Amino acid sequence: MSAANTALRSASNALKLAGNSLATKRSRPPRVTPAAVNRLKQLVQGPDPKLIRVGVKNKGCAGLSYALEYTKEKGKFDEEIRQDGVTVLIDSKSLFKMFGSEMDYVENRLSSKFVFNNPNVKESCGCGESFNI
Repeated sequence: MSAANTALRSASNALKLAGNSLATKRSRPPRVTPAAVNRLKQLVQGPDPKLIRVGVKNKGCAGLSYALEYTKEKGKFDEEIRQDGVTVLIDSKSLFKMFGSEMDYVENRLSSKFVFNNPNVKESCGCGESFNI
């Protein structure tokens, strides 16, 4: 086998592995980082049991935006994610847009917010509040 064929085969295998890794990330359910788990635990504390539902709404200059809301119970078609003692509900209509994503919580001197790292996003607006898949 020539050196050129060996290099081509090696490059082809590397591309397959990279593609499989991305495909795996895009097909797994959303996950929650430890920082987000800590913040979610703070938000749902209180005398009334509360859950947080995450969804994707048609909104913003890029077309889609994440939305979080309190709810008292799981909806009929909500997907339930339990991680590190926290339960997050995912709106069933939003689930396929969120496969492979990671929910994080970020604090700095000017703001604090939940941030979604989503491998499915094709474009986002300049401020980062909305996106498109």
